[in-house]
Amino acid sequence: MATETDNAAGTTTIAVIGAAGKMGRRVSDNLVATDHRTLFCEASEAGQEHIRTLGREVTDSREAVAVADVVILAVPDRVLGPVSAELVPLLRPGTVVLTLDPAAAYAGLLHERQDVHYVCAHPCHPSVFLERTTAEEWADTFGGIAAPQDVVAAYEGGDPERQRLAEEVIRAMYAPVLDVHWVTVKQLAVLEPTLVETIACMVGALLTEALHETVHTVGVPEAAARAMLLGHTQVALANTLKGSNPFSDACLIAMDYGRESIVREDWKKVFDDGELDTVIARMLQIDGVRR
Repeated sequence: MATETDNAAGTTTIAVIGAAGKMGRRVSDNLVATDHRTLFCEASEAGQEHIRTLGREVTDSREAVAVADVVILAVPDRVLGPVSAELVPLLRPGTVVLTLDPAAAYAGLLHERQDVHYVCAHPCHPSVFLERTTAEEWADTFGGIAAPQDVVAAYEGGDPERQRLAEEVIRAMYAPVLDVHWVTVKQLAVLEPTLVETIACMVGALLTEALHETVHTVGVPEAAARAMLLGHTQVALANTLKGSNPFSDACLIAMDYGRESIVREDWKKVFDDGELDTVIARMLQIDGVRR
């Protein structure tokens, strides 16, 4: 167990709550490769057994957070409220509490305490334009293994030293990291979910549905349809997001037809505060966010 003397000597103690979960496993795998002291906490018996099979010791969460400099709450958004209510009162003053998504913080569900520092840090995942050079980088589409990625983080506590500590841990848990971009909690909530889930991920699902219709309704051979779609998806993103090449005049006409046929005229309302509140409340399965 870490002590005050250990911390004073430069050892950073990190408690990972939910260390056997999807993201808990990812960040834990990266943290064990650092000089930080990491305490692995997991509620489920199956999760505890998984941690032990990796040769790691399981620590009771209440004991871990009481000595940690940084506490990572790697648990589902919908339980962050009760989990923070149980553990945050046990923290030492000045502790950094890291959450992985902004929804609970934006909705006002996190346990309030003035002498701890809440930080939210969400990975951007490797860019579609990332210049990959190894097979491992090509295989790592999620990030946190071999392909470099950016991270967007929110901190409104105003303590530069705590922010520096948070960024050090963020770079370690999501490694390899290119840049950490600091924004407000609301700005991060606009990015995730509105920009990337409500819009970008929805468009990805729409492309999959379109491929299905092309193959199973129209009857185009799947190999031909998939090859055409994947290649043109790269061109479409490069032309629109980077301005790499101009679209042909005929393509521009087809794009206008697609917008008229598929996209609602009022689609930009998803950026309104009320719509952001609605989608986050739906994601967290609550009646509404707290203002």
